[in-house]
Amino acid sequence: MIRNCKLPLLATAAPEMPMACGRNGVIHRAAFLRQVASVVRQLPAARFILNLCEDRYRFLVAFAAVGLNGQTNLLPSSRATLHLRQLADDYPDHARIGDEDVVRWLMQETGDDSSLPSLELPGDHVMAITFTSGSTGRAKPHPKRWSELVNGARQARQRFGFAPGLTVVATVPPQHMYGLETSIMAPLASGVCIHTGRPFFPEDVRTALSETSAHRILVTTPVHLQTCVQAELRWPDLAFIISATAPLSPDLAAQAEQVFNAPVLEIYGCTEAGSIASRRTLDGNYWRLYEGFRLAGETLTGAHLVEPTPLNDVIEASGDDEFRLLGRREDLVNIVGKRSSLAYLNHQLSQIEGIVEGVFVQPDGPEVGMGRLAAVVVAPKLSTRQALAALAERLDPVFLPRPLVKVEALPRNETGKLTRESLLALIKPGYWVAESAGEH
Repeated sequence: MIRNCKLPLLATAAPEMPMACGRNGVIHRAAFLRQVASVVRQLPAARFILNLCEDRYRFLVAFAAVGLNGQTNLLPSSRATLHLRQLADDYPDHARIGDEDVVRWLMQETGDDSSLPSLELPGDHVMAITFTSGSTGRAKPHPKRWSELVNGARQARQRFGFAPGLTVVATVPPQHMYGLETSIMAPLASGVCIHTGRPFFPEDVRTALSETSAHRILVTTPVHLQTCVQAELRWPDLAFIISATAPLSPDLAAQAEQVFNAPVLEIYGCTEAGSIASRRTLDGNYWRLYEGFRLAGETLTGAHLVEPTPLNDVIEASGDDEFRLLGRREDLVNIVGKRSSLAYLNHQLSQIEGIVEGVFVQPDGPEVGMGRLAAVVVAPKLSTRQALAALAERLDPVFLPRPLVKVEALPRNETGKLTRESLLALIKPGYWVAESAGEH
């Protein structure tokens, strides 16, 4: 990969091609470039721009303008006040922009894109800084050069057939690496059209899909997919579905393929490397690497990576381009010499009748007992005592959670993930008393 060359902002720049669509109609590429030029002229003078736009098209316009203006997009993994405060401390030379700023700037559009200095970006320009989800601690920054993003998008184009005429509807935020690759870089590097919104509820997703052309895909997460499957709606025709952020169960994938009458594909990746592999869930447990990537043990090399990247998962390679996931590295737990994995323990929770969903977590502090596990569950029809009794039939006593905390809903973030910080906030010393009384 040559990082010092210049690469175009738009791989396919025919002015009449649709860039985005939504309830307000279609936006073509010529209009997109005029609007990018308008935003470039009005961006705050700062090295970093914290891009908080929720409307996907406004995010795209701001994302492109920031890069063409020689600045860097900061893409937070969370909108939590603490995370944004940490970003402000770590990147003092920054300005914050949101939907309302872009709307105001676009109202002053001149209808002329001649003020754009160039429609190319240096390959080594740091276009964005993305952040890990913080699921195991503080979110970590990962700079993304323009060449890395473009080459990653080209690999996705090759694997999934992204091309003009295809429309992407995504439930994931554009600030997330998965959302950035599939709903922001795809229109720039592959010529697909994007839906402007970020639908959340199943009816919102159905409406967004119905506002697009017939050749469309849904980019989503296991949590959203399960909700849509259970909604019992009539869905528009889809070319295929892409899911990521956590592996799908074969049962959910089979249900989704039946409900949507479309194949369900998965992306495997991480913030550090971006998307690196895919599979069709119902074809088996093995993931196929994108072209150019190589695995050396559990370290990834090749393609557009600047340096070897260790993976956070335990994997089992099969040949040169396939592997099987065995679990998260931090999933392994050792309690008084006995070993298990959080994935296995979570699976046992999910098999108990009356537990809607639940998750184990290993606390750091002494307040919940040395070396003990805790669990947070949604179980409206079970008491804590009943849930623990059911778990005791399945687990060694050393793995029983102390405490087991009942909540109305798990604290998932925008991509459906559970952060360690949010789970630990639910585990309080007071639950020990309530637990022993069997009241929670």
